[in-house]
Amino acid sequence: MSFGDPNNPYGQPQGQPQQPGYGYPQGQPQQQPGYGYPAAPPAPAYGGGYPGGPVEMPGGVKAARVMMWVIAGLQLVGIVLLFLAVVAVNKLKEDPELSTSTDFNQFADFGTGVLYALIALAVAYLVASVMLAIQCAKGGNGARIGIIVYAAVGLVLSLYPFFPLSLVHLVLLILVIVFVAKNDGAAWFKRPRH
Repeated sequence: MSFGDPNNPYGQPQGQPQQPGYGYPQGQPQQQPGYGYPAAPPAPAYGGGYPGGPVEMPGGVKAARVMMWVIAGLQLVGIVLLFLAVVAVNKLKEDPELSTSTDFNQFADFGTGVLYALIALAVAYLVASVMLAIQCAKGGNGARIGIIVYAAVGLVLSLYPFFPLSLVHLVLLILVIVFVAKNDGAAWFKRPRH
């Protein structure tokens, strides 16, 4: 019995099976399929088959992180301005003409207390902004929820004492919520962290 013509294009290929190239996944060597039978799919590679989360931070999450750093910078500017307001009120308290007015003294005492409360609130918000921007890189669904709550509270706080700078703050916070709540952002924060 003969093996047929070696030049026949419809016959079985002749010769030795080729060695896999460099970087080719190891596994069972591929057998020559029988005539009329399709080849079996190759065995999965070691550790493969598990769909992990995105490896690189998505662009929207990167943008949200940068926006939180910008918000932290705006908070720092606001804290400096509030301290300057406290200094100005204390300077006005020393004015001999105004110090005799009981109305001014009551207003100055009340105003100074409000300014200190606003400074404390701004410092807390600054710390939250920095901590959540750092947590953005680590991921975790708790960080995502924290960022959304942080931005929602910031939206409410930037609506009440409305002035032109709060419009920038408002837009940044809306964008932070949108970028973190998108599907790729959710996948980033819910990825397995080993």
